Amino acid sequence: MQDNKKKRAVARWLLVGVLMIVVQVLLGGITRLTGSGLSITEWKPIMGALPPMDEATWQEAFDRYKQIAQYKYLNAHFELDDFKFIFFWEWFHRLWARLLGVVFAIGFIYFLVRGYFRKDMVIPLVILFLLGAAQGLVGWIMVASGLNDTNLYVNHIKLALHFIAALILLCYTLWFALKLLVPEGELVYNSRFKNFTNIVIVILALQLVYGAFMAGLKAAMSAPTWPDINGMYLPDTLWLHSWVSHPINVHFVHRQLAYLLFTLIMFWFGAATTAAIKAKSSYMKQIRWWPFVLVGVQVILGIVTVLSAPKIVFGKFGTFEILAELHQLFAMFLLMALVVARYLVRGAKLT
Repeated sequence: MQDNKKKRAVARWLLVGVLMIVVQVLLGGITRLTGSGLSITEWKPIMGALPPMDEATWQEAFDRYKQIAQYKYLNAHFELDDFKFIFFWEWFHRLWARLLGVVFAIGFIYFLVRGYFRKDMVIPLVILFLLGAAQGLVGWIMVASGLNDTNLYVNHIKLALHFIAALILLCYTLWFALKLLVPEGELVYNSRFKNFTNIVIVILALQLVYGAFMAGLKAAMSAPTWPDINGMYLPDTLWLHSWVSHPINVHFVHRQLAYLLFTLIMFWFGAATTAAIKAKSSYMKQIRWWPFVLVGVQVILGIVTVLSAPKIVFGKFGTFEILAELHQLFAMFLLMALVVARYLVRGAKLT
């Protein structure tokens, strides 16, 4: 009983981390949508926790921002108050990342001193901290790609790398918590269903990468129509330009992956129902509904977000930006739902 109490306490700590990572990703989305990501031109992991404290320091930060292309060619009209607004979102995004690190560090020390960790938890926890540190480094590499005299925004591929690194950290933390919470009797042993679930997760991961490409390339604005893409179902750019760098082609691939994912999850729901009944797993019976519902919501959000693209007003957080944030949030919910399902399903049980 005491061991179960310790496991639940560690799991709750990890789930707090999961929630904070979700918030961090959403803050990253707000930072991008408000055009704030390049406002802080230095990486100071410790001293950067504090914003400028006087007008002279604010002006120094603003002067550094004036040296990059985004200011020169996009925001040359900015006054200091405009800069303070975009600075806030990037600073808060970084502050939340630091707070996340503090919550993990304090929890780790507390549970270590109290003897809550089993030996088999130590290496996964070390990996967890390394993933968190790597995420900060990848974030700075992404920001640095836009701190020059030619690029208005960060590189979309590095943006995708930053996003996926955050999702890997999210899934790893969630998986660790599930190991401490899910009873052995709720697991489903079915190799074919396990492989099917893996395929769905891989397709979703690819879709998330293309979602980040969409964001980085501002691709929603290049084709704010549905079900066609600017009057075409097969864009005339498809065989002429890159499928990872051309906005229309990226938009096309993102849509096709969405249709494929929706179809796969419909079949997956049927397979999950059969597997749950055979294994008598009450957890799987409940969890099978999550991807089924979430993928439908996500498709609808994707469509209305694209259709709202003409309402974009640069520097304003309006209808498009709210829908884009919801689209990102439900993408994370869908990923987590499939990760929970994948945790429950295993290969053939050894006898």
